[in-house]
Amino acid sequence: MTWAADCFSLLLVVMDCGVFDSECLFQVCLMAGRSEARRFVLQMLYLVDQNPDADKARITRQLGQEFRELSLRLFASELLSGILEHQADLDQKIRQTATNWRLERMAPTDRNVLRMGLFEMLYQGTPAAVVIDEAVTIAKEFGTDNSGAFVNGILDKLMPVTTAAPQKPE
Repeated sequence: MTWAADCFSLLLVVMDCGVFDSECLFQVCLMAGRSEARRFVLQMLYLVDQNPDADKARITRQLGQEFRELSLRLFASELLSGILEHQADLDQKIRQTATNWRLERMAPTDRNVLRMGLFEMLYQGTPAAVVIDEAVTIAKEFGTDNSGAFVNGILDKLMPVTTAAPQKPE
């Protein structure tokens, strides 16, 4: 589903509830846009995961072409660069939590959805409920039949790790 379709669907829900103003419209579209940004970031993480020598400048150009809205471009850029910068720390936390799963043996989409969700909880202060809901949705869309439940279980266990105030990436 495209960003515009997501935005329109959410707008219809808001209008059905009888609560509608320009700020509400902006928030609805921003939420839909962030979901699309997360999908894009997952695809780029998968690319880098499978091809560590992927051209980072080309990824940045693609990001600029994909998201014209500055706030979404910045969100996607910070998410992608932050995950790559903190990957070792994120992976360590995932390894400690997923005791019966080696990170290298996880499906690449699951591994990267976990990194993305954990990064948002730890470094961006996104509420855990939002992170888990988005991560499960994306895992189901891009992963296997079991991906949603797997991602939900691991991120749920990682929630207590994220009770401290969010850390801003340096």
